[in-house]
Parts: sequence; structure tokens; C-alpha cells
Amino acid sequence: MSLRTLYKMLLVFISIYIFYTLLDNYILDHRAAFFLEQKINLRDSFRLPVWLNVVYVHVFVACLATVSGAVNFSRGLAWHKRKFHKINGYVYAAAVLLVSLTSGYLAPYATGGKLVSVPFNMVNLFWPIMIVVAIVHARKGRLEKHQNWMIRSYLFCFTNMFIHLISFVLFKAGLNYPLSYTIGVYGSIAVNLVIAESIIRFVKYSRTEKI
Repeated sequence: MSLRTLYKMLLVFISIYIFYTLLDNYILDHRAAFFLEQKINLRDSFRLPVWLNVVYVHVFVACLATVSGAVNFSRGLAWHKRKFHKINGYVYAAAVLLVSLTSGYLAPYATGGKLVSVPFNMVNLFWPIMIVVAIVHARKGRLEKHQNWMIRSYLFCFTNMFIHLISFVLFKAGLNYPLSYTIGVYGSIAVNLVIAESIIRFVKYSRTEKI
């Protein structure tokens, strides 16, 4: 499979994924009814209207980061529209920062309690750092390393998808939802890292084959 084909498949996939995410969070389950039912021992500081508004912002900027990141993987734009590539890269960075900030607010109320809030906050810390590393490599002309770090960063746009996929399977298999969700959080981080490194190796192999 060529890199161009893989990129086209990515665009189709994220189009479907974002459409479903927006539909589910803003229309089908805009009150997050099922998700809230699974939360136990919520802190006294929990306020539903505030929490929902933060979720809405979180979902929107996460979708923005997903689209912006995908666009910047276009080699045509990267080489022929460098100014746009650079500006769009900062849009992606800003969106990720907002995702991390809103996630930081949501983490203390996460399903599964502290066991889940800790890895969430670790992601909130290291995700923006990965982008800073990528920007530093770009400014120093190390384009391959820049792309590799952007791939690692971009996979975390799908953290929520993997969380719900893993937790859904485990929940249907008989585990209670808080435990399923907890495993899903840790599992999604591992999946993100494995897929990112696999893609990096695939890209490197494809370039070697052409040479």
C-alpha cells in the first residue's frame, strides 16, 4: 500500500469519525446521559452545566486538531504551501493545547476516579510537549524527525475513540463500565504509541523502497 493511498484512507476515516463524534455529542447524546450514569463518588465541586460546556468545547477543539493535523500530513501542502502548512501547524498546536486544558478540568471527574485521572493528566502534559519537540526539529531543518514527532502527537487525537472502543468491547464482555473504561484509558495510550511507531517504520520503509 502506498503512502498516498494510506493518506486518502485516513481522510475518509476521520471524516466519518468526526461526523459521528459531532452528531453524538451535540445531538444524539448532548446531555451525556449514559456516561454520567457510570460516574460514582463525584466531587462536591462537580457542576453539570459547567461540565457539559467544557465537554462541548473539548469535543470541538479535538475535532479541529484532528482535521488540522490530517491536512498538514499532505506532502503537497508541506512542500508547495509552506506558509499555510506553518500556520495550520500552529492551529493544530493551539487546538491540542485547548484539548489538554479542557481535559485537565474534566480529569478529576473521570469515570474510574484517580486511577483514570492520573494517566489523563500525564497525556495532557506530554501531548503538548511532543508538539514543541516537533516544532523545534522543524525550525532546525530536521524534517524527518519533525514528521515522526507529529505522527506520535497526531495519534493522540484518537485517544477517546480507542478508549470507547476498548471499554465498549470489555463492557459487552461482562466487565462493569468503570473497570472497562479504566482499562480502555490505559489501553488507548498503549495503542496510540504502538500505531504511531508502526506508521513511522512504514513511512521509513516506503521511502527506502523508492530509493
